[in-house]
Amino acid sequence: MFIRDFGLDTITLAGALPGKLQAIREAGFSQVMLSARDLAGHAGGIDDAVACVRSSGLRVTGFQVLRDFEGLSGHLHGYKVDVAKSMIAMCKAVGAPLLLACSSTSQHATAEVGAIARDLRKLAMLALPHGIKVVYEGLSWGRHINEYTTAWQAVQLADMPNLGLAIDSYHLFATKTPMDGLDEVDPGKIFFVQLSDFMWNEVRTPEERMATARTFRVFPGEGVHTEMLIELVLKLDRMGYAGDYSFEVFNDDYQQMPPAVVAERGRRAAEWLAEDVLRRSVPLPHEGRMDRMGALARRSGPL
Repeated sequence: MFIRDFGLDTITLAGALPGKLQAIREAGFSQVMLSARDLAGHAGGIDDAVACVRSSGLRVTGFQVLRDFEGLSGHLHGYKVDVAKSMIAMCKAVGAPLLLACSSTSQHATAEVGAIARDLRKLAMLALPHGIKVVYEGLSWGRHINEYTTAWQAVQLADMPNLGLAIDSYHLFATKTPMDGLDEVDPGKIFFVQLSDFMWNEVRTPEERMATARTFRVFPGEGVHTEMLIELVLKLDRMGYAGDYSFEVFNDDYQQMPPAVVAERGRRAAEWLAEDVLRRSVPLPHEGRMDRMGALARRSGPL
């Protein structure tokens, strides 16, 4: 039942948490990547938000996002440790196995990889008693770590069993980082993969990368890097990656569309990746999808 390999990030959808969860579930997904804002901003409070997630029947794949944690010192480091503890507590409350941490963009953060690794080790140790894994992602506009290759160096140096790497297709394409570097990564330390695309061939500056990432990503199969995305997914599959894929699609247009419509676009992307790219069978949530699935399989393009 390989459609279960794919999920949606709640940040992809507009509206309040209950509506997002309903749209994701009704589109046929069985998992969700949650944002801390979903819980913190829920009208009924944290406990009610947790109850909504649990009653949805969706499996929580992870919780995001801890920003600018590593490389700081003094009172800034202490402040971020307190923030991390709060994030870990929410992560545990909602039953998320992973906490996503993004590479720092702070001008106050050091470039010394030893210090970065030391802070990542500390974060992993804070999460370890709670049974939570920390997954580290190199933002394409990160100040010192902005590619998966350098993020992997920091993860290796930190050397914690519950610390691993996140691969995000957007950041990989934005920096044009060669995929050959994945050959040096232990597939067992790739804890999570986030997938999306965008509509232009390149983003030249960190500022442009950030603006595109936060406002105009699209689902796999909708952008101009389809061949690269296929190559990435197949490479990860050959490496033996057996974790989850989630669609993290920041898009201002999607924020003005009904969540159900956007979630259905995600469903089509999942079907394309599962059937046409990975050649896996897809269980149908109900019999009425049979005709649409047959039509999809006959189409030459991904979407």
